[in-house]
Amino acid sequence: MAAAPPQTRTPRDDASLAAILVLHGPNLDLLGDREPEIYGDTTLAALDAELHALGQRLGVRVETRQSNAEGELIDELHRARKGFAGVIINPGGYTHTSVAIHDALRAVSVPVVEVHLSNLYAREGFRQQSLTAAACRGVIMGLGPASYSLALRHLAALMGAPPAREFPASDADRPLEQA
Repeated sequence: MAAAPPQTRTPRDDASLAAILVLHGPNLDLLGDREPEIYGDTTLAALDAELHALGQRLGVRVETRQSNAEGELIDELHRARKGFAGVIINPGGYTHTSVAIHDALRAVSVPVVEVHLSNLYAREGFRQQSLTAAACRGVIMGLGPASYSLALRHLAALMGAPPAREFPASDADRPLEQA
């Protein structure tokens, strides 16, 4: 499993915070190099760093793992049953083939969001079916790295975290009757 990048310790970054596990499946260790026209040029290290930073702003602890091995992803899902408040998973190619990961997802008692950088429905026919999605709370795809950020925001909101503001307030942020 690839280790998470080192983090700067802050008062909000401690073991008492609710934790969200992010699992990256096969070939995601090649982000930034592999088919950038499909997956973009963001590296896995950069994506993980963005998720850790967003987690801190949302008041949740983020742990990231990557594996090319189906069994290791299943072991991580089993581990997630205790100690995590939610899971974000990009099963990669296992999305379309793994009944075993589907079954492990069903065994996880916390909410799980499946994410994909690309839009599966705009890809080859064999990629348009997900065996894992039915075992997840929801699926976010086709938005590049923002797919992960939206999943993290959703899980943090389920845990009661206030939304992190990343842009200054504007008329677009106010209800229509106040704009």
